[in-house]
Amino acid sequence: MKSLLSSIVLWSLFLVGLSATVASGAVLDGTQKDVATYGGIALSLVAGSRIAKKDPIKSFLSSRPVLWFLFLFNGVVAAAAGLALDGVQGITAAAGMGLVSLGAGFGLLQSRGTRTRTRGTRNRGTESRGMRSRGTEKNRGPQALETQGRRTPTPA
Repeated sequence: MKSLLSSIVLWSLFLVGLSATVASGAVLDGTQKDVATYGGIALSLVAGSRIAKKDPIKSFLSSRPVLWFLFLFNGVVAAAAGLALDGVQGITAAAGMGLVSLGAGFGLLQSRGTRTRTRGTRNRGTESRGMRSRGTEKNRGPQALETQGRRTPTPA
């Protein structure tokens, strides 16, 4: 129940932040409009980053197809924004989209490194047989009875 309530609150804050960012220009003028816009941006960024750390969204965003889409799409949009928009608006749009593209690219490189590391350990010792080792070599103590490659520990 606590998780459901926190999810509802986070999504509500995220939507309120997006609404304040988009709709403040139609309702407010001058300094109030700027404050509402920047406040909405900050609120949606904080709530959105908290939402992205929760498990269903986190696993979706870290999947390879989504990372490839984010990398390619945002890279193309960053290049197009740099060419199509003039001045500060074009620079900030290209920089923002480029940062998202770079983040997805680093995520692809990181997941690639993790995948090759797990492939290398699959064929070693107890990992390939579905067993887990009991601690590190330093803190095994009496649990050192387990030998690598065997399913049952050897008695003392």
